[in-house]
Amino acid sequence: MSFDFNYDSDTWVQFFKDNWLFLVIALVVLLLVIRIVKTVVKWLIVVAILAGVVIYSGYSLEDVKSITTKVADSVKQEAISAMAGEAKDATFTNNSDGTFTVKTKNLELTGTPGDGKVDVVFGGTPLGTWKIDAAIQALIDQAKKNV
Repeated sequence: MSFDFNYDSDTWVQFFKDNWLFLVIALVVLLLVIRIVKTVVKWLIVVAILAGVVIYSGYSLEDVKSITTKVADSVKQEAISAMAGEAKDATFTNNSDGTFTVKTKNLELTGTPGDGKVDVVFGGTPLGTWKIDAAIQALIDQAKKNV
């Protein structure tokens, strides 16, 4: 990941000199969170802490949005990788309300047949509604075969 914040090295040095205690505390908290928390929630906490540091350091809202988009894409990619890796153990269930559910160890998809969208929960954390793409359709198809 590469960020272009248009600051020279003198600006960064001065920022670190002025805020070294804040940055050390943020780093210690990040390391503790990464060691203790084991789910997607860990990354949400990491993002929140990093966002706090970024906002505190004076970056613009556009810079923060760019970082947030990249993190969200990273989480989505992690969920898609889990789909591929856990497809052999996926289960498919037709629910009584006309929807279906596909479950794996870390992932749950819920949708309506023919709708083209599914609600995605990864590691117990809702990731929103996604369009059914090739990876999601492959997981649904594999789950149907596993029944």
